[in-house]
Amino acid sequence: MPRSRTERTNRGPSSSSIGWRLAACLLAVGLVAGACTSGDGDGGPIPTGPTSTRSSPSGSSPSGSSPAPPSPTEQPAGALAEARIALEEVVVLDQPVAMAIRPDDPALYIAEKPGRVVALSDGEDPQVVLDIADQVSLGSEQGLLGLAFSPDGRFLYVDITDVGGDTRILEFVVRDDGVDAVSQREVLRVDQPYSNHNGGNLAFGPDGYLYVALGDGGSAGDPEGRAQSLSTLLGKLLRISPRPSGGEPYGIPPDNPFVGRDGARPEIWAFGLRNPWRFSFDRATGDLWIGDVGQGSWEEIDVEPAGSAGGLDYGWDAREGAHPFESGSMDPEMVDPVFEYPHDGSVCAVTGGYVYRGEQIPALVGAYVFADFCSGRLEAFVLRDGVARLHRELGPTVESLASFGEDAAGELYALSFSGAVYRLVAKG
Repeated sequence: MPRSRTERTNRGPSSSSIGWRLAACLLAVGLVAGACTSGDGDGGPIPTGPTSTRSSPSGSSPSGSSPAPPSPTEQPAGALAEARIALEEVVVLDQPVAMAIRPDDPALYIAEKPGRVVALSDGEDPQVVLDIADQVSLGSEQGLLGLAFSPDGRFLYVDITDVGGDTRILEFVVRDDGVDAVSQREVLRVDQPYSNHNGGNLAFGPDGYLYVALGDGGSAGDPEGRAQSLSTLLGKLLRISPRPSGGEPYGIPPDNPFVGRDGARPEIWAFGLRNPWRFSFDRATGDLWIGDVGQGSWEEIDVEPAGSAGGLDYGWDAREGAHPFESGSMDPEMVDPVFEYPHDGSVCAVTGGYVYRGEQIPALVGAYVFADFCSGRLEAFVLRDGVARLHRELGPTVESLASFGEDAAGELYALSFSGAVYRLVAKG
């Protein structure tokens, strides 16, 4: 769906926002729409268990480096053509927007945009485990936007826009009897100049650190140039140790790429992002996949290979995808997307997904599954030698597809803002 480039000068909704596009798409379909021992005091990662395949070696950050080679167990690229997919409805909720799992816990945890986290267990009705609706703003792209459990399962982290419209990362202790709402602690607060492009995704990387997605602050065309500025957290992917450290509410990994650089925020892991609405880690390789929502012409998917030292520039707002935008600068240090697609009237905003690592759909193993919010078409491709190959539509569509989730077995789920949560299954 075409998007206006009209800019705003206040906190009101921007016509270029994904939120505006969400509303438009919905109308189009007739809808109304205790402390962690090793993480305390030293800025270190929360324990993850096995040694990570994702590291941050010293030295300058590689730009445009090739992804790690595929696992020997990965299906050949041609196998994707044989994948046959169906959708199995799991539950209907109130604007489900993100999903997470907790170690050694069979439940699926799903965030509802109005401010609740619910747990889904087989054979049981959804249980509300956290309700912070009174702390959440509910503008177009605002609300409870992301959640993640620490690798040891002791803490729940959520990303919200508060009643003032600003981003807050909150931490809650998880006890045997559930999430302790009284334990709420603010980890990070980021002022938002506009109501759109809030990002909102949270995920712990294989390295045990918390990655936080933040959009460029909103309006259209990044009018203040935040995505390319290292002095602000907006338009970035952050990497932090979320437990208190040295008297601060969170720690900075010492190998973050901009630690010690004058004028740069040390939390920054990657920059040049417009609105990285959803990102994920490949559980087999550690590669980082980012779905970055475009402006008016191109949607893009970026990949950072495991072992990267960080500091990569994904180009916004000099570029939209691999194409010149406002400044026209095509700095060779900027990283090209591995996949992009143009607006054709049926698409509007990429919904980043996951590399499939489950067992129920063998032909899909190793393929990256994603969608567009407005078209709702499930699509996939495989990455070989840094190139997206065998891109295809998988068949099913999901109305207002806002997010994907991955369970402990590597099976994938699709979350619709219309309410339904689906499991991807092999078509019989």
